[in-house]
Amino acid sequence: MLRALRNGRGWTAEQVAERLLISPSKVSRLETGQRGASARDVRDLCNLYEVDDEQRQHLMELAREGKRRAWWQPLALPYSTYVGLEDEATSISDYGLAIMPGLLQTADYARAVVRAAVPRWVPEVVEQRVQGRMTRQQLLFSDAPPRFEAVVDESVLHRVVGSPAVMQAQLERLLELSDLSHVTLRVIPYQAGALPAGNNKFIILGFAQPAVSDIVFVEGLTGDLYLDDPRDVETYQLTFRTLVQLAAIPGATRDIIAAAIPSYRAHRNQARKPPAYGAGS
Repeated sequence: MLRALRNGRGWTAEQVAERLLISPSKVSRLETGQRGASARDVRDLCNLYEVDDEQRQHLMELAREGKRRAWWQPLALPYSTYVGLEDEATSISDYGLAIMPGLLQTADYARAVVRAAVPRWVPEVVEQRVQGRMTRQQLLFSDAPPRFEAVVDESVLHRVVGSPAVMQAQLERLLELSDLSHVTLRVIPYQAGALPAGNNKFIILGFAQPAVSDIVFVEGLTGDLYLDDPRDVETYQLTFRTLVQLAAIPGATRDIIAAAIPSYRAHRNQARKPPAYGAGS
C-alpha cells in the first residue's frame, strides 16, 4: 500500500527519502516489509502522501498488527516470510511436479519429505518443521478459509514417499480434503504430455486488498523467489491456467486418486503376511 501511494504521486523512493530526510534504502525496506513501520513512519508518510483519515487509520492498524508475535515465530521456520503471506492470502494456487502440496500433506508424509530434503537434521528439528506444516493447514478449516486450488502431476500419486502405508493414508487424506467446498484438486494424467512449467514448484498468492498485488512464490535449492512484478505474475497465472486445462476435472481427479489406493493397500497386506515355509523346513 505504501508503494502504491508513492507510485500514485509519481515519485521515486529517492524523492520520498529526500522529502523525509531519510535514506532511500529505508523507504525500500518499509515498502517490502523488510523493516517494521513505526507509528511515526506511517504518520510521516501519510502526511507526505496526503492520505485521508480512513486510510491513515487503516495503515496505522496494519503497522500495529505487523509488530504482533505471529504463531510461526517460535518455530524459527526458514520460510517464515512465505508463511506470513500465506496466512493473509484469500486465494492460493499451488502447482507441484514432485511432491504433494504442503497444505494437503499428512504428518507422516511431511516427515518423510523433510528428512529427504535435509538428511542431517536431528529429529527435534524435523518434528519442528512437521509441526509448522500441520499448523499451517488450519488455514483450510478457519472461519474464512482461502480458496485453495492445487494441480499436481500424476507421478506424485505413485512416488512412494515414506512407505506404502504412508502413501495410502496420504491419498485417502486427499480425497477427504477435496470434499471441502473451498478446496479444488486436479491431477494431470500421464497422457496429457509435456507440461508448460519448467520448474517443479510454484505458488500464486492472492490478497483481498486491491492495492496489494498477487505474489508468486518459487521454491529453489539455494533460495526462494518472491515475484510481484505484474508481468511475472501474469506469466505464472497463464501457466497455471494452462496446467488446469491439461489436468483432469475434480471428479475425474478423485477417480484417479481412488484408483491408486488399492495398490498401496495390497503392498501393506502383503507385508503383514507371515513368511511361507516349505514342509521340509
